[in-house]
Amino acid sequence: MAPKTKIFSLEGKGLKLDTKEDVEVHIKALREMDDVEEIRLLGNTLGVEACKVLGEVLETKKLLQIANLADIFTGRLLNEIPQALSHLLTSLLTLPNLHTVNLNDNAFGLNTQAPLVAFLSSHVPLQHLILNNNGLGPHAGILIADALSALHAKKEEARKAGKQVPDLETVICGRNRLENGSMTAWAKAYSLHTGVKEVKMVQNGIRQEGISHLLTDGLRHARGIRVLDLQDNTFTILGAKALATVAPGWTEIQELGVGDSLLSAKGGVAVANALAKGGNKKLETLRLQYNDITAKGLEAFTNAAKKALPALKKIELNGNKFSEEDQSIMILRELLEERKEKLAGEVIMEDDWGLDSLSDLEDESDEESEEEEEEEEAEELREKLLEEAEEAQEQPVAQEDDSEVDAVAAKLAKTEI
Repeated sequence: MAPKTKIFSLEGKGLKLDTKEDVEVHIKALREMDDVEEIRLLGNTLGVEACKVLGEVLETKKLLQIANLADIFTGRLLNEIPQALSHLLTSLLTLPNLHTVNLNDNAFGLNTQAPLVAFLSSHVPLQHLILNNNGLGPHAGILIADALSALHAKKEEARKAGKQVPDLETVICGRNRLENGSMTAWAKAYSLHTGVKEVKMVQNGIRQEGISHLLTDGLRHARGIRVLDLQDNTFTILGAKALATVAPGWTEIQELGVGDSLLSAKGGVAVANALAKGGNKKLETLRLQYNDITAKGLEAFTNAAKKALPALKKIELNGNKFSEEDQSIMILRELLEERKEKLAGEVIMEDDWGLDSLSDLEDESDEESEEEEEEEEAEELREKLLEEAEEAQEQPVAQEDDSEVDAVAAKLAKTEI
C-alpha cells in the first residue's frame, strides 16, 4: 500500500483565484488533510479574497512545516498584494512547526514589504527563508534584514523561556538589488544569526565596500557556514582581501561561490593563499569564473587544492586570464580525476567533479594589468586614509587649520576609482 502523502499541491496549474468560490473548488482536499506537512501553491495567481480563505484553512494545519508560496501574485495590482500577503502570512504565524517559507518571484518592493517584515520579525520557528527575485531594492532590503535581527531577539527570548528554538539556517536572497545601501543591516543580521549554514545573495549589485562590510562585520561570525554564494556582485581587491581575511575561519564550508565578481589578479592570489592556510578542509566546490584571475592566481589555487583542500572535487575557472595549456590546469585535472576515482563511489555525478569547460578564457593583457595595478594601489591608499581618519576620530586632537583639511580632502579625492 502506497504511503499517504502529506503534501498538498496546486503547483503550476496556472489558476486565477479571486473569490471564495474560485478557491473552494481546489482546496477541498486540503481541508480534509489534518496531517499536511507541505503546501505548494506556486505558479498560480491569488487575489485578496482567495488568500483570506486559504489563510483561514492554513491556520488549522498545525503540523505544516513547509510553505511554498513562490510566484503567486502574477498580474495582481500593487494595492492587492499587501492585503493578500497579509492574510497568508498572518495565518502562518500561528503554525508552530512551520520552518521553511519560499516566496520567490513575487514582486514585493518597498510598497508591499510590510506584511513580510511583520512575519519575519516574529516567526520564531523559521529556519529556512527563500526570497529570490522580489524586487526589494536597498530600502526594502534594510527592512527585511532588520526584521531578521528582530527575529533573533524573539528567538533568544523564547530560549530564555525554556522553549526549543531552531537557528535560522538558510537565507537565500538573490536578484533583489540589495546594493551597498543595505549591507550594514545585513551584516548586523548575520552577526546575530551565527548558526546560519547556507547564504545565497547572488546578483544584488553589491559593490566592493558593501561586500567587505558584509563579510568582515557579518558573515565572519557564521563559523559553521556550509554554503556561501555571492556570485555576480563586485569584489575587486577590497572585497577579495575581506574574503581572504574571513574564509580561514569557515571550517565547515563545503561550497564557495564568488564567480563573476571581479576578484582581480591580486585578489585571486589573496583568496587562494587564504585557502592554502588549511582552515577549509571540507571545501568541495569552488566557483571562480570570470574574475580576471591570471596564471599566478591559477597556480596559487592549484597549490591550495593540492596541499590544503583535500575534499575539493569541483572548481570552476572559465572566463579568466590564462591559457588552457597552463601547467596548473593539467595538474588540477589530474588531481581532481584521481580524487574522483578514489572517492566518488559507484554512482558518479560527473557535473560534481573536475573542471568546468574552459571555452571562454582570455589572454592576460599587459595594459589591463597596469591599469589594475594602478586601481589597486589607489584603493589601498584610500583604505589607509580611511583607517587613519577613523583612528583620528577616536582621539581628541586640536582642530587643524583650513589648509591642512583641504590637503587631506584633495588627497582623498585623488584616490577615487
